[in-house]
Formats: sequence, structure tokens, C-alpha cells
Amino acid sequence: MSIEKDYKSLKKLLKNHHQSHILAFWDQLNEGQKQNLLAQIQDLDFAKIDVWIEKFIKNYIPDVIKTDFVPASSYNSTPLGPDQQRKYAEAVKLGRELIATGKVAAFVVAGGQGTRLGFDGPKGNFPISPVKNKTLFQIFAESIAATSKKYQTDCPWYVMTSPLNHDETIEIFRSNNHYGLDKNNVFIFQQGTLPNFSPDGRILLAEKATIACSPDGHGGSIVALHQSGALDDMKRRGIEFMSYWQVDNPLINIFDPLFIGLHALDKAEMSSKALIKAGPKEKVGNFCLVDGRVTVIEYSDLPDELAEKRNPDGSLVFELGSIAIHIINRTFVEKLNADDSSLPLHRAAKKILHIDENGNTVESEGIKLESFVFDALPLASKSIILQTIRSEEFAPTKNATGIDSVETTRQMMITRAANWLESAGVTIPRKPDGSADCLLEIAPSFALEKEDIKEKLNQIPDIKPSDRIYIS
Repeated sequence: MSIEKDYKSLKKLLKNHHQSHILAFWDQLNEGQKQNLLAQIQDLDFAKIDVWIEKFIKNYIPDVIKTDFVPASSYNSTPLGPDQQRKYAEAVKLGRELIATGKVAAFVVAGGQGTRLGFDGPKGNFPISPVKNKTLFQIFAESIAATSKKYQTDCPWYVMTSPLNHDETIEIFRSNNHYGLDKNNVFIFQQGTLPNFSPDGRILLAEKATIACSPDGHGGSIVALHQSGALDDMKRRGIEFMSYWQVDNPLINIFDPLFIGLHALDKAEMSSKALIKAGPKEKVGNFCLVDGRVTVIEYSDLPDELAEKRNPDGSLVFELGSIAIHIINRTFVEKLNADDSSLPLHRAAKKILHIDENGNTVESEGIKLESFVFDALPLASKSIILQTIRSEEFAPTKNATGIDSVETTRQMMITRAANWLESAGVTIPRKPDGSADCLLEIAPSFALEKEDIKEKLNQIPDIKPSDRIYIS
């Protein structure tokens, strides 16, 4: 079909859906731009878009949070009593077997840019380690390589990007020789996008021939795994479980035998790690049971009286915080795609760059839509939660300064290294406030967990105040 015929049919389609303005600059476009714009329009599902506009823009009513929910139960970070000790030991044994037999893959969602860190480029390429300034990607790659060596297997790595950084991420991996990993074991794929809207429901244009879109959220990973061929690749390799995390957390324990083993023993489909919240309103999701199913309720949606509610011992009733660390079964994701069980969309009112009716670039309030991966939890037939310790496994790098910043992340990396070394009997110089009086960094190739250090004490130098020590 010619461009002109496509144009006429799509012009009629747009008119029927009150989006004719998308073609407002048609006469100013060259042939390539016209083809590109028509292809974008053809990719839009207007039946769904009309529903979204009604629900999230024209007649938006915030979701009413159910009040008949209770705190979710969890496994403690360390076993309680002899029965649980036996189960944890069995889980660790099973988890190690699953890793060693190639049943577990690493899966990081890495679609974000480093804008809030004052960094131009994919967040995964941000240099974060305290001594060697390794990037997030490099730290994860070294952990995957060390796990593969430890278990004498190949641990594949799946990396989900977004249109904002896909090509640049591929080039970063290529130029770094995939950080020493076999490039055939690194599968980089892109998440989808959703159009941006004006407050009156018009689809916005980023440029005269480009529809303004945003990544569809980490929940988009469920569909992207299928559409990219990643699921087929996993099936071919015999992978049964994905270890899921977000790119901003360098403390992640990617292949945790206990977590993997408990998930498998309990025949769960999607499981989560949690931490005890630092306070009632910490900005993490809250693990709850809604209609008997594990559900994450956002911190902004949990009523104050429930957020503040305490047990007789003073602990928070809703104390389990979600930190975006999951084990997800490959077959569960396959089932969601086969059933077209798309995750619910969430509305975000944000400043959006777009062009106005005169073709000038402006920034104004608009509506973005996205989905969240934790909304898959209630769809799982079984879901477990394992508590973890914040200082061991959660140091999100979200801001340039302040809370969850570059500075706090580096300090947590130093603190964990110091604690690991001290637990093995190494003397660490301390400041009056108790923090380490030195810069420390432990390479994943040296230790994936603190137990690995005890066998290598003869390789660790004496550590003096103000030293910069890299242990590899």
C-alpha cells in the first residue's frame, strides 16, 4: 500500500479516535519521516487507548485501597528453631544444585538513565565502587562470572533496556568485551513503551514525526521477556528460574542458594526478598495479604493509621518492605503471556517534553502510564517472602546526594566489606563513630559471601587507618 493510501486510512482512524492532531505537521515531513510516523500510528492499539483515556484521564478515580488486608508472613533471615534450621539447610543444598545445573539465570531491569545522578548515559554504566570506581554493570558481571566459576557452570545474564538507552547499552557491553563474559551468555533486549497524554487525553508528539512515549515500567518485563525471545532462549537452555533485580543496587546477592532453594521447595511461582522498614513511611512498598494473596501496597497508598500501627512489642505491624528482588519461574511468565494476563496500569502525572500546536518544544503537565512487576505477585499460585538484612543486600543508588544516594551506596559497600573482613578475624581501623577508617572494596572474584573470606585470610594485607584497599 502506498504512503498516500496509508495516510488516508490512518487519518480516518485518528479522526474516529479524536487524535487527528498527530498528523498536524504532515505536509512539513519528508518521505522517510512520513513512513516512520505512519508506522508508529499503526503500532498503537486505539481500542485500548480509548479505554485508558476514559479510565486514567477523563474519568480518573484513584484506586480505593482495600482495608481488609493483613501483613504478609515471611521467612526470617536466619532460621528460627531446629525444624527451620533443617529446612534452611535443605534449601541451601537445593539452591546450590539448581545453580550448578544451570537452572537459574540472572535478570536485571536496566532501562533507566543516570539523570538523577547527574550522569549522562545508562544508569548501569555509572561508576559506583569505592576504590576501583567499577560501574554497576561491571560489578554484576563480575558476580555472575564468579558464580559461574564457583559452581562450574554458565550463568546466563538477561538485561532489559529501554528505548532511552538500548543502543548505548549494547555498545557499552561490546566495548567492554562483555566484561569478560561469553557474549553468547548475555541477552540484551528492550522493554516496550506507552504513549504520553495531555491532561485532556490527546496523544502528545515529541517531534513533528515522533509520538511522545515512555518506557512501560518494570512490569513491562513480563511481556518483553516473551516478545524479545528471551523466554525461548531460557527454555532452550533449560532455565527454570530468573533472579530479578533492579540496576541501581550494587549489593545484590544475585544467586542466593537459600532464596532460590526456599522458593523451589515451597513450589512458588514468584517470590520476594523483604527488609524490615526503617520507619513507618519509608518509601518502599508494603508486603500484605489481600484475599489470601501476597500483594505489594505502595507506601503512598498505605493509610497513615496502618503505616503507624504497632505490635505489643513495638514493632511495626506492616514492617516488611519490598526491595524489588524476586525469583520468578520461567513457566509463570510463559503462562501470563499465554493468558494475556497483562499487569494493571498505573497513572503518573509528570512534566513531559513535547511539541505544541506550533511545533515548538515545551514542557508541561501530562500523563504517563506504566506497570509494576510486583503486580504479578497476586497472580502467582504460591509466593514466599524471605527477609534479608539491609546492610548486606540493599543500597539503592537513586539520587546524587542525600538519601539513597551515590554517597550512601559507597559507604554501605565499604561497611559491608569491613563487616565481612571482621567476621573472618581481620582487624579493621574504626573512627570514633564506629565507621571504617579506610576505603575498602572486595572483588566478587575474591568473595561472593563473607564465608568465602575465611579460606583466603593469608591474601589479605594489614589494614591501617586511611588506607585504600582493593582485595581481589
